[in-house]
Amino acid sequence: MQNVQAYIDEHKQRFIDELIDILKIPSISADSAYKKDMLTTAEAVKEALQKAGCDTTEICETPGHPVVYGKKIIDKNLPTVLVYGHYDVQPPDPLDLWNSPPFEPVIKETELHPEGAIFARGACDDKGQMYMHIKALEYMTANNELPCNVKFMIEGEEEVGSEHLGWFIKNNKEKLANDVILISDTGMISKDVPSITTGLRGLAYMEVEVTGPNRDLHSGLYGGAVGNPINILSKMIASLTDENNHITIPGFYDKVEELSAEERTKMAEAPYNEEEYKKKLNINDVYGEAGYSTTERGSIRPTLDVNGIWGGYIGEGAKTVLPAKAFAKISMRLVPDQDWKKISELFKMHFESIAPEAVTVNVTAHHGGFPYVTPIDTEEYQAASKAYEDTFGKTPIPQRSGGSIPIVSLFEKELESKIILMGFGLDTDAIHSPNEHFGVWNYLKGIETIPNFYKHFTEAKK
Repeated sequence: MQNVQAYIDEHKQRFIDELIDILKIPSISADSAYKKDMLTTAEAVKEALQKAGCDTTEICETPGHPVVYGKKIIDKNLPTVLVYGHYDVQPPDPLDLWNSPPFEPVIKETELHPEGAIFARGACDDKGQMYMHIKALEYMTANNELPCNVKFMIEGEEEVGSEHLGWFIKNNKEKLANDVILISDTGMISKDVPSITTGLRGLAYMEVEVTGPNRDLHSGLYGGAVGNPINILSKMIASLTDENNHITIPGFYDKVEELSAEERTKMAEAPYNEEEYKKKLNINDVYGEAGYSTTERGSIRPTLDVNGIWGGYIGEGAKTVLPAKAFAKISMRLVPDQDWKKISELFKMHFESIAPEAVTVNVTAHHGGFPYVTPIDTEEYQAASKAYEDTFGKTPIPQRSGGSIPIVSLFEKELESKIILMGFGLDTDAIHSPNEHFGVWNYLKGIETIPNFYKHFTEAKK
């Protein structure tokens, strides 16, 4: 038998090589052209679970991309940990901004990762973090250190809103029955300041289409006389926030949870340097809602952002065209107690109401999710805190995240379990962006820490 650090040291290169193999597969759930790659990735995850020690593994069909399920039950009287992760990734565009091809993983040293970081789409979000759990199981089964039961639910639609995971959960409650749900799809403050995510923002994702004339027009003959959809769309979007970057949609803030001064003071205790923050992003100044700090804007406040905008001629050279249509994709990050379905309705009503008669507007709600907050006084959270203390030598800081995992609130509702978010990524890992990466140190640290959660959680349940 080996302790976890000795096991990792012996198998380090294999752990890295196996992750790289999965990162090579372009499992892009948003693009139907990659459906075969999605299935290939699901098969690879299933095989990895088998090799790690799961007694049962299967690929479960859904109306969309499949869910990979695995379990190892050592004693029905012991508690069960359900591990959730996802094998799908974001589209890699724009490709010209990658320093190396997104699906040809490379390890490069960086200032924050002198031991090397794996650069590839999905390296941190979420293949690398999902795979930590598989390797942690391998260690525990190989060394007879698994103290409780474990199940895995690895989905393929997280990056498109987990549209069919709710269907899968509702139809498989007995299969998924557990005592706690463990997720690593978040991050921590830094390599020397561990943290546990205690809150996630919700999400409402919209697409808008503005239509003007029945065809593209000559901008000289018709410009100034016919409404230009791009000009109008730009003005409409600009009006969605005021001079204080406060969102102007009527009713948008009605249900927003306002944190107390005491809670905001406690949040401010987390290490943060605004000059370093700006330097990392190569920006001259921060920008956001008046009256809140940068960390608050990115975690406890709702937002509205344009994720993409297009229309007219964007090719090389000039084409004097007045376009017939203009489009934009807009996302809103939500906080407790905002309901993403209600917010989507409010957005649609408001956006249609501010359109001038010169154009028509079509608003589509793509997907969304509810915000989530986990208390820090539970035995589940305390088990996670002790696990970090074991490997980092210090108590982790509870921290709310600005990101969203839309399905998390459904987990608690349908499976009646607490969720623990043990992320090992950093905010500099460029998830959803070109040159996404995941530090080798972080990857191996996750494998080292996860078994300690199983140990402390099982002890708390005895």
